[in-house]
Amino acid sequence: MQHKDSSDVKGPPKQRLTVCLISAAFFGSVGSSFLYGYNLSVVNAPASYIKTFYNKTWIDRYNEPIGDGTVTLLWSVTVSIFAIGGLVGALTVSFLIKVLGRKGTLLANNGLALIAALLLALGETAGSFEMLIIGRFIIGMDSGVSLSVLPMYLGEISPRQVRGSIGQFHSIFICLGVFIGQVLGLPEILGQVSLRWNFLFGFLALPALLQLCVLPFLPESPRFLLMERRDEAGAEKAFQAFLGRSDVSRELEEVHAESRAQNTQRTASVLELFRKRSLRWQLITVIVVMSCYQLCGLNAIWYYTNGILQNAGFQPAVIPYITLSTGGIETLAAVISGLVIEKVGRRPLLIFGFSAMAVFFSLLTVFLHYQDRFSWMPYLSFTSILLLIASFCSGPGGVPFVLTGELFEQSYRPAAFMIAGTVNWLSNFAVGLLFPFIQEALQTFAFLLFVVVCVAGAVYLLLVLPETKNKTFMEISQSFSKINGIPDQTQEREMKDALDTAATNGLQCAEVEMESSF
Repeated sequence: MQHKDSSDVKGPPKQRLTVCLISAAFFGSVGSSFLYGYNLSVVNAPASYIKTFYNKTWIDRYNEPIGDGTVTLLWSVTVSIFAIGGLVGALTVSFLIKVLGRKGTLLANNGLALIAALLLALGETAGSFEMLIIGRFIIGMDSGVSLSVLPMYLGEISPRQVRGSIGQFHSIFICLGVFIGQVLGLPEILGQVSLRWNFLFGFLALPALLQLCVLPFLPESPRFLLMERRDEAGAEKAFQAFLGRSDVSRELEEVHAESRAQNTQRTASVLELFRKRSLRWQLITVIVVMSCYQLCGLNAIWYYTNGILQNAGFQPAVIPYITLSTGGIETLAAVISGLVIEKVGRRPLLIFGFSAMAVFFSLLTVFLHYQDRFSWMPYLSFTSILLLIASFCSGPGGVPFVLTGELFEQSYRPAAFMIAGTVNWLSNFAVGLLFPFIQEALQTFAFLLFVVVCVAGAVYLLLVLPETKNKTFMEISQSFSKINGIPDQTQEREMKDALDTAATNGLQCAEVEMESSF
């Protein structure tokens, strides 16, 4: 057989975005990422009214006002139980997607969102603060599931030329959810008692219902259908819908080759992933990146924003409108990141984001230390906060979820997302629990701890992480072979042999020399 010279082989075609692909990313994110972001900010505006409701309910039950310590405890539980629910949700992901699939899990997850919306919206009417606490736990579970399953789904349905951009829908809708939560929480809209603050929580049902109405008509992940359900006909239709062309034989054969290279058709367990030597540094990388995602200090910024604005001389009634700029900056930076990620790459965005955050945290520490001495210093502090938020959303805010889907092959991906989700939620809980004590002990110098985290994350990524832009999952796996101490290239040979066989058999006729989009 005569082989073509490698220089004659055509590169991958420029992949256009299809309506099906954009719809899956949009509606998948609306009912998942958006709800997570919305729940991060929605509890801030009605906080005083919820505490008043707790006091009223306590008086109705026990004929005495609630103690300050008790109301503080109830409010702390209401806020923090969201992260506990997220951890529980993340731990169920591997089981759910094995039974229901990627799309099926997203659809079933909307049931949690609807139950939570009812509990949170009707808690005041029922005179039950327990309903609010349970509702926050359930919506936390919803977020724990969606933060793992949606990035997995988006990564598997996206051609590699646009996989990063489609994956950034997740980050964009988290930021958009935060922003909409801030907007709806304004006093003129739903953020005051006269307009029924519980409508803020009832709004949770709308994105969930929207996803339930549209997502059933969009395809399941073709990689899941082919590799785990052995449904070649369904996988072919899914590939055709997402790619917008009828001939997808090359994509099908590439997934078959990956399946043969893995030498397993079942989903690997978390323990098996930890034991897999060839995935050791991929796993370490995901743990480091997801830890830095939460421990880099962005959540702690919200503790300071209102205080800085008050010190700058702004009236308390005006501050909610000024803080809208933080949500706007978040969303804008996430959109820009999604537009440039396929040109710049994942690695530079992450390294730049963490490095810039280290710089602005350092500046913020200086500005906060001297803000009582100069009247104009709080304005510099607030500017630093805006730049910190933009730096976070430019890379660290979304790329970690894209990376988790890219660094692992099909059978190990669910376990990887379970580990990533567990690290994410444990780190989230740790920051919420420990930062108030750290801040009390170190005052403005508390932010220097986040400088250390950001610098450590940037250095690690600079030394360890290869670029994954426009690579197949098999190529990404091979990028870690050297650092994992696995010089054997059997998987790569398996893929090439399989694709050569496909070409020999005339699987793609005129386009046999063209690379797969996946």
